[in-house]
Amino acid sequence: MLSAILTNSTRFLFFTGKGGVGKTSLSTAIALTLSDSGKKVLLVSTDPASNLDEMLGIELKNTAVSVPNAKGLFVLNIDPDNAAESYRKRVIDKMASDTSEEGLSEVREQLSGACTTEIAAFDEFAALLADSSTEYDHIVFDTAPTGHTLRLLSLPKAWTGFLEDNDRGASCLGPHSGLKMQEERFLAALRALSDESLTTIILVTRPDQSAISEAARTSDELRLLGLRNQRLIINAVFQASDPEDSVAASIQNLAQKAIDEMPKSLLELPTEQIPLRSFDTVGLPALRALLSGDLQPNQVSSKKMINLNENNMGLDILIDQLSKSTHGLIMVMGKGGVGKTTIAAALAIGLVERGKTVHLSTTDPAAHIIGTLNGSLSGLQVSKIDPKIETQKYIDKIMETKGAKLNAQERALMLEDLLSPCTEEVAVFHAFSKIVSEARSAFVVLDTAPTGHSLLLMDATGAYHRQSVRDLSKAGINLDRIVTPLMRLQDPDYTRIILVSLPEITPVSQAAALQEDLRRAKIEPYAWVINKSILASGTHDPLLSARMNGERKQIERIKGGLSANIFVLPWQATPPIGISELSKLVAKRTTE
Repeated sequence: MLSAILTNSTRFLFFTGKGGVGKTSLSTAIALTLSDSGKKVLLVSTDPASNLDEMLGIELKNTAVSVPNAKGLFVLNIDPDNAAESYRKRVIDKMASDTSEEGLSEVREQLSGACTTEIAAFDEFAALLADSSTEYDHIVFDTAPTGHTLRLLSLPKAWTGFLEDNDRGASCLGPHSGLKMQEERFLAALRALSDESLTTIILVTRPDQSAISEAARTSDELRLLGLRNQRLIINAVFQASDPEDSVAASIQNLAQKAIDEMPKSLLELPTEQIPLRSFDTVGLPALRALLSGDLQPNQVSSKKMINLNENNMGLDILIDQLSKSTHGLIMVMGKGGVGKTTIAAALAIGLVERGKTVHLSTTDPAAHIIGTLNGSLSGLQVSKIDPKIETQKYIDKIMETKGAKLNAQERALMLEDLLSPCTEEVAVFHAFSKIVSEARSAFVVLDTAPTGHSLLLMDATGAYHRQSVRDLSKAGINLDRIVTPLMRLQDPDYTRIILVSLPEITPVSQAAALQEDLRRAKIEPYAWVINKSILASGTHDPLLSARMNGERKQIERIKGGLSANIFVLPWQATPPIGISELSKLVAKRTTE
């Protein structure tokens, strides 16, 4: 399949899949290979938590930047904040010159929310698809994790339908006239996405049951959107060199079982497997070698492995710390694919087993909580914030309260406006706020969406806080009497943020960037959890041992300045699915 991509490539290539499967590495490696063959290639990141800058050693900008020592390769990052500011300026500039300052102020406020950030980023994405120029031979999109990407790819259809039927009034994105200006661009983007001669969707997965299942669901949903030209890459396929090494053999067997049991929809796709490499894909030599394997492995370290008991780094110690409180919010955050859902479920079960009442929920559109638990436990309530359900509940509530005093025509206009795609962001925020408030009297463990999507939710929380403060100040109400969701997140006695990462350079760097974003919002993470540690697993396989050097460096990096509160979960020979297996992750360990 890679030869087909490299020799008969369509102009647009979209790489999508569950977080952590290697979308960025593979999209960059293929973009680099295309440019090395003499093509002019633009590599675009639509992930708000992109790490392309670290991979390529360049500063990402919202304009195309050439990559040193890679002739013909240019990189562009669709930065949501920059895109939103540019979008706001365009809308304001298009408004009539006689618009009052009050009118301009109202529009600025309408354009301050998270949905404006989303549509602005989408607007730049659509512009690339709608551009019929031949400046670039190929445009390669490195997308955000699945839930975020499915929404992005569905927006052309959603907004073209909304704008076709609605040309009046205003929405949370400002005057509809501002959106109408972009209608032709949205239509062109929709046509490009659906054109099989122009666009190829490359589904990336690892040989893991969860990642493969998500790839299959994504494939089905994209077909419904009209995106049928799909291919599949199975990344990081491992072959054990010593069948007597139980950890290595288990990794290989589980991977092969996942591949053998792939859904029929994926089996029908052109497929290529990429072996697990011994090196991190950072820098041009490693990225070029990802597809060929032509790079010397790291030297195997002779240092001993991590002893969790000796270092007090087991999850049971973290549970003991958290359970000292009587209630509180525990938010599990990190890059997609690092195991947030597994960690969140294990923490919830550990708290229940220590006598606490726990509500476990998720803000992730992909929502794997139910499948991970695969059972019920007394004292544990489980839910998910379903965007579609929450949106309909929000619309019904607005129509019942604000629409009750309107006439039929006014109600129709209000409903029409509420059917805009950005309503979902507002509805999800309201549901999130409600769950946050429950932690006043019990434990709430929240499994969040991948980093970029969660940051948009944090932006909405901040915007709501600022609006509340402004409104109450105008009304002369004492601000000491209010508590907003943001204030609860900033309270270390109320909220504990757990950052989850794999022991690899890219996930650690992204978790560090997330930590800085949180700190700018005056939210201090409580602890880090390193998941799927080979260093703590007991393996002696040469390839896995070679990867341990990089893992050790990342753990030392975290300890050296990112966090003093770090916990490690070894790679599990048995997938931690179900109450029983999850309970083992947080069980008290005996001293060795």
